[in-house]
Amino acid sequence: MNDNHNAQSTSGNSIRLSGGDLDFASLVRIFGCPVNLDIDDSLWERVTSSRKTIEKIAQGEKAVYGVNTGFGNLCTKRIHPDQLEQLQENLILSHAVGVGGPTPPELVRLMMLFKVAALCRGHSGVRCETIRMLAALLSADYLPIIPLQGSLGASGDLAPLAHMVLPLLGKGEVLTPEGVVPGERALEQLGLKPTQLGAKEGLALINGTQFMSAHAAGVIIRGLHLLKHADIVAATSLEGLRGSLRPFMEKLHELRPHPGCIDTAENVRRLMDGSRILESHVNCNRVQDPYSLRCIPQVHGAARQALQHALQVVTTEINSVTDNPVIFADGDTISGGLFHGEPLALILDYLAVAVAELGNISERRIYLLLSGYDGLPELLMKETGLNSAFMIPQYTAAALVSENKILCHPASVDSIPSALGQEDHVSMGSIAGTKAWRVVNHVETILAIEQLCAAQALDYRAPIEPGIGVKIAHKVIRNHVEHSETDHLLGADIEESLRLVRSERIVAEVENELGALK
Repeated sequence: MNDNHNAQSTSGNSIRLSGGDLDFASLVRIFGCPVNLDIDDSLWERVTSSRKTIEKIAQGEKAVYGVNTGFGNLCTKRIHPDQLEQLQENLILSHAVGVGGPTPPELVRLMMLFKVAALCRGHSGVRCETIRMLAALLSADYLPIIPLQGSLGASGDLAPLAHMVLPLLGKGEVLTPEGVVPGERALEQLGLKPTQLGAKEGLALINGTQFMSAHAAGVIIRGLHLLKHADIVAATSLEGLRGSLRPFMEKLHELRPHPGCIDTAENVRRLMDGSRILESHVNCNRVQDPYSLRCIPQVHGAARQALQHALQVVTTEINSVTDNPVIFADGDTISGGLFHGEPLALILDYLAVAVAELGNISERRIYLLLSGYDGLPELLMKETGLNSAFMIPQYTAAALVSENKILCHPASVDSIPSALGQEDHVSMGSIAGTKAWRVVNHVETILAIEQLCAAQALDYRAPIEPGIGVKIAHKVIRNHVEHSETDHLLGADIEESLRLVRSERIVAEVENELGALK
């Protein structure tokens, strides 16, 4: 029997689990939206088969971890057959000890989707009705409240996943389309009743890397958009600063053919195609631009390749079994370490650094835009002194860049033993995930500030027109935020610019005219 399954898009935000692998393109399509999940009938056979294996073990004499034994350091303690159901409920209750703010809804949806997909592989021994119940919550957009802190990224994301499971027991809290309600009330609204977990079900539900995987997938989805947006904003700054396009020439990058650098250079060339500003200073006496302009392909390109590497890792992870112990078709069970988060921890740290660099070089371009470079008014207003102009938004960008440097300290190099030494090495991948998510938030804001400054600079180059892609981006920005010549609530402009970044409208408008960017 094929051991894979697929998330195939049907229509809108629907995903159908059938035969093959989860498709990352489908995740991009549904990200941030309610998900209608459909499970193909062909998958239930393998789920039922693995459940029968667990029921045989539960009635037998052989000790199997988490089925008829305690957990962690308590793995040597045998549990009486009459107490196996209570054991699983106790597991969920004792592990739901997360703290901190709630996990964003877009990530909770991914967690639930990834968990259902993993259980449908038929190596976990859960009942079909348990999977259907979790899928029903997801399809109704009834999202468990999951605290962000408490996972070590080791025996899976134990605490976050325990909070995800609480509503199945009629406990915990659930975010519904109408607001937050207790778990039991949420089930009532859906016509469901609390379930009694069977042998191993609690362990199967909380073993796994779905919290880390959701963060990694979410960071990649947002990061892939930010890469295109960063190229557009950088090209706008390049035009506003009257920088040279020669460092982006194809023949130059053929000499050092990193794919990400080649793609970035091509994007900028396309965005600046037809630029009259470039023509206006073709014979200027500047020998070369500062690195924040000249090395855009190298910095943005390296970030591109980091995201592509991370995408490969995450695609493998979300199409894998991360349970323990796992059940095979021949009835064999193996206790291993498929739940350990190290593969994700490393790439989440890598993702944070890669995305942070987009913000790092962006802040340097902001500084350059304010410096009076190539005839621009200092601080991007004509009358300064009375007006502080765009001086202070650069402070904000610098503060976010500085905080990112702290957030980019790798979590994956840390480990604190737990379970009285049974779990003596942990990945801290969950911490890497929440840090990477915060870095993305910061970089979106930094780019929002740069696009305000770049648009302001471009205004001063009028009536000479920029390239067609930059011209489109500039028009969209100006439809939302006006040119400034006096001090006002610039913080409100930053918020509007940030909404524009997150709406993905600029990228959409540019691609509608130029075709898809790399």
